[in-house]
Amino acid sequence: MSYGSNVVDASRQVGVYVGRILRGTKPTELPIIQSSKFELVINAQTARILGLTLPDRLLALADEVIE
Repeated sequence: MSYGSNVVDASRQVGVYVGRILRGTKPTELPIIQSSKFELVINAQTARILGLTLPDRLLALADEVIE
């Protein structure tokens, strides 16, 4: 199970930062932006191998379930 920032969203934010730096903004003047999109990924196959039972509600809330 993994819960973290969305990689696509983080890559987009990096692109925005790079664009602003290339246009002349000093890196020290850029604001710190926290990720706004997070995702929950569950590896159900590994959970079964470990003998763990995952609640259906948790599986329903996950953004991605790996079978």
